[in-house]
Amino acid sequence: MPTTETARSAGERARAFWPEGGDIGGSAAGVPGFVHSDFAPVVVAVAERCLRRGYGSAGVPAGVRTGIVLVTASGDLASAQHVRATVEAGGRIGPLFFFQSVPNSVAGHLAARWDLRGPVVCLSPTGDPYTDGVAEADLLRDDGDADEVLLILIEQAPDGPTEAVAVLLGGGARP
Repeated sequence: MPTTETARSAGERARAFWPEGGDIGGSAAGVPGFVHSDFAPVVVAVAERCLRRGYGSAGVPAGVRTGIVLVTASGDLASAQHVRATVEAGGRIGPLFFFQSVPNSVAGHLAARWDLRGPVVCLSPTGDPYTDGVAEADLLRDDGDADEVLLILIEQAPDGPTEAVAVLLGGGARP
């Protein structure tokens, strides 16, 4: 899982973690349309923290194409476990528990909320999550699809707090 020891990448503009000092023992603010799990709220909290560190309250300039790469091996684990237990008990699943879409949905929510104009990619890593995420971010930038990429790594531990790191990679618009 992402920690403060996660290696820093060349071209890193900003970095944020969940939790940080004031977050210990607390929870991320809810996100409309996402229920039961802290997956989406933590993604939004860490991403917005990182974007504010990179751009302040003004937000990303209009000419910059910022992509999102969200990396998670387990996805929204808490919602998946809830759905599994509800189905096994013969219960009915509410429409907001279309859990397979949570990583994509929350990345799209962030893109719309921050008016980001780059591609959105969600990955399940096959190797080191940070390395896989940076490789995808580099690919998006090298192919000209994005000027910069907001890389978000998140995992939900079954017996511990959700942890995440967001890293803004790139230097704004390329000539």
